[in-house]
Amino acid sequence: MNAVVSEPLNQHSKQLVFRLFATESRYALLQVWRQPEFAIPTLLFPLAFYALFGLLLPTKAGGAAPAQYLLATYGAFGVIGPALFGFGVGMAMEREMGWLSLKRASPMPMAAYFFSKVLSAMVFGAAVVLALSALAAFVGGVQMDAWRWPVLWALLVFGSAPFCALGLWIGSIVDAKASVAVVNLIYLPMSVFSGLWFPIGVFPEFLQKLALFLPAFHLGDLALTVVGIGKANVVLSLSVLVGSTALFLGLALLAQRRQSRTR
Repeated sequence: MNAVVSEPLNQHSKQLVFRLFATESRYALLQVWRQPEFAIPTLLFPLAFYALFGLLLPTKAGGAAPAQYLLATYGAFGVIGPALFGFGVGMAMEREMGWLSLKRASPMPMAAYFFSKVLSAMVFGAAVVLALSALAAFVGGVQMDAWRWPVLWALLVFGSAPFCALGLWIGSIVDAKASVAVVNLIYLPMSVFSGLWFPIGVFPEFLQKLALFLPAFHLGDLALTVVGIGKANVVLSLSVLVGSTALFLGLALLAQRRQSRTR
């Protein structure tokens, strides 16, 4: 009898948790969409840069056609932005307004909150990647084997995980006023020195060695390999991305625990 009763209860609990995650994710996406100061630059800046440097300028990039080369690197650049700003700035603002404390005090599992942030970053990242791919294919004339397109999309979208974790750490330690400056101070130099704007071969040797420690370089290197340019050390690059995710996530959890103890 107990087994018969517990089965519907367990099923009901699973459905309730699913609805909580789905509802929180839907409102997180709606919240971001209603902030055009975030949504519009996130979607348009990578497209504008790609149109200028990948489609209009006739120079070669890394020995390849710029439309194909920059599809990979600007794709990486495009997914990093929503991850860093969505967590780093959005979470810092919600923490300062007390919204995060209210969510912690509510019956909603905090995992739903973080899942909604990750999903929101990945949805906007996917939108950027798909728009870049459309420009590359229909305007830039980029042609690749059919399997490379979905692999590139999946790599870039799920490859934003380390930057979600980095943004989570930033949002956990920086106040709202400083968060935009801090994110930009990390986002733009990291993108440049990782070779996402220019091939790292144009930089001095010590900067080329520095790039090997940056997760953005490894995401871009893997993306270049998928589009058929370059040969990344797949094991090394994936290890750096996974290790960076674990490192930043651990630092963020430590920061949040420290904050909860001081309240």
